[in-house]
Amino acid sequence: MASEKLTEYELKRLENIRRNDEMLAALKIQSKATELFAAAKRQRVEAKSYNVKSEKKPKTETPVVIRRSLRSRGMPPDSKGLSDDSVDTSKLKDESPTKFKASDKISCPITIAYDEAVSDRPLIEAIMGMSKRETHSRASNGEVFSGSKDGDFLNDKREAGSGVSFHTEKRREDNAWTSLQLQSLTLKAENVARVVPGRITSVRFFPSSNARMIVAGNKFGNVGFWNVDFAGDEGNGIYLYRPHKVPISGILVQEHCLSKIYTSCYDGFIRMMDAENQAFNMVFSSDDSIFSLSQPTNDVNSFYIGEGRGGLSIWDNRVGKCSSKLALHEDRINTIDFNSRNPHIIATGSSDATACTWDLRSINGDQLKVLSTFTHKRAVQSAYFSRSGCTLATTSTDDVIGIYTGANFEDASTIYHYNQTGRWLSSFRAIWGWDDSNIFIGNMKRGVDVVSPVERSRVMTLQSPLMTAIPCRFDAHPYEIGTLAGATSGGQVYMWTTAEDAS
Repeated sequence: MASEKLTEYELKRLENIRRNDEMLAALKIQSKATELFAAAKRQRVEAKSYNVKSEKKPKTETPVVIRRSLRSRGMPPDSKGLSDDSVDTSKLKDESPTKFKASDKISCPITIAYDEAVSDRPLIEAIMGMSKRETHSRASNGEVFSGSKDGDFLNDKREAGSGVSFHTEKRREDNAWTSLQLQSLTLKAENVARVVPGRITSVRFFPSSNARMIVAGNKFGNVGFWNVDFAGDEGNGIYLYRPHKVPISGILVQEHCLSKIYTSCYDGFIRMMDAENQAFNMVFSSDDSIFSLSQPTNDVNSFYIGEGRGGLSIWDNRVGKCSSKLALHEDRINTIDFNSRNPHIIATGSSDATACTWDLRSINGDQLKVLSTFTHKRAVQSAYFSRSGCTLATTSTDDVIGIYTGANFEDASTIYHYNQTGRWLSSFRAIWGWDDSNIFIGNMKRGVDVVSPVERSRVMTLQSPLMTAIPCRFDAHPYEIGTLAGATSGGQVYMWTTAEDAS
C-alpha cells in the first residue's frame, strides 16, 4: 500500500491535516468566511441604507451607477430629503485631492436612467420647463439669439463691456438692492433638506427668475438636485446622481441654457449634464486634478479651469481644445472669479497663501500679467469680487477675511473670523450677497455670520434651531433677493428666505 512507503513523520502530518479539516468543518469556519467576504463586498459597493440603481448602458459596456432613489432605500415618498442616518459615511473613503486611482476615472458618457418606480422624468421636465420659460422671458425683454449651437442669447440692453445681465440692471434701477432687511431673513422647516450623502463641496442655485432649484456636489462625486418648488404627488423633488467618483470641485449652470449643467472634479474631468439628451457627457479631461471652474458672463463658450499646481487653462468649447495654459500660482487655485464691471479682469485665490488679480488681455505664452497680489499667512480659500466689481473679498485659513477697495484694490483692511474648519468640514468661503453691503460666511457655532465691508465687522448672525450642522459653502439666488443657500458637511442644504417669501 501507498501508506507503507510513507515515513512516520509524513503519516503524522497527514493525520494532523485530517483532524484540522474535521475541526474546521465542525465549527463551520469556511461558510462563515464566505458570508463575511460577501458582506464586506456589498459594503464596499453601496453605503448603508442605499440600494444602488443600475443605469442603462450600451450592451458592450458595464452599467455605471449614477443615482440612488429614496423609494429603493425604503423611505416614504413624502420624506424631506435624505434622512440624517440614511448614510454611514464612516464606511466611505475620503479621497485625497491629489491622489486617486486611474480606475476612479469614468471616461465614457453616462446616461441618466430612470424606471417606472422612481422616475427622473419630473426633474428633466422641470429643468427643460425652466429653460424654455427663461428663453421666452429673455426674448420678451429684447435679448437677441446669438445663433450658437448651445442656444445662447446675447443681451442688447447690456452696457458695453459690463458683463451684467439685463435682469440685474433692471433690479438696480428699481433700487431693489438696498431694500433687504437682514432681520427679515428666516429659515423654515420646509426649506431644509438633505440633498446628498456626505460633505458638500459646491452648491449653486439655478439662475432662473421663475423657479428655485439647487444643485449640490459632494466629496464622493455625487451631484444632487433639489427642486424646492416641487409639488408632485410622488417623491420630494430630490434626485441623486454620481457622474464622478471623487470630490466635486465646481458646478456651473449656464444662465443662457439651463438644461446644461457642468461639473468639475478632482478626477480631472469636466462633465456636462445634458437634460435634453439625458446624459452626462465628458467635456474636458486633464491628467491633473481640477480644483476650480468658472466662466465669464460675456463669453458662454469659454471655461476657466484651475488645475494641478497653480495652473489655469482656458478651454474653448466650440473647438474642443485649450486656447491657453497659464502658470499663475505655486499651489492649487481654489477659486476663479470675474469682475462684473471689467470681465477681462479675474481674481484667483490659491493655497500658496496669495490672492491675485490678472488682466486677461496681457496673455504672453504661458504667462499672464498680474495686477495686484494680496498676501495671507495661510491658504486663501476664496477670492470674490463684489456685485459692482469695486471690492474684492478674500477668505483665508489664517482666520482673516480680507477687504480690498480702490482703483487697483490698493486700500486693504482685514476682519477677524475663525476659519479653522479642520479636515471633516469644507473650508469656509465668504460670498457677497445681492449688493456690496454684506458678506455671508458660516461659523463653527452653526450659524451664518453677516459681515459689513463698510463697518469692517460682523453686524449680525443668522441662527435657527433648524440648523443642526455647520454651513460651509453658500450661494445667493441671483434673482431672488434674500434667498440664500447654505450647505453642510452632512449633505444638508438650508435655504434662508425673507419673511414675505417664507409665509
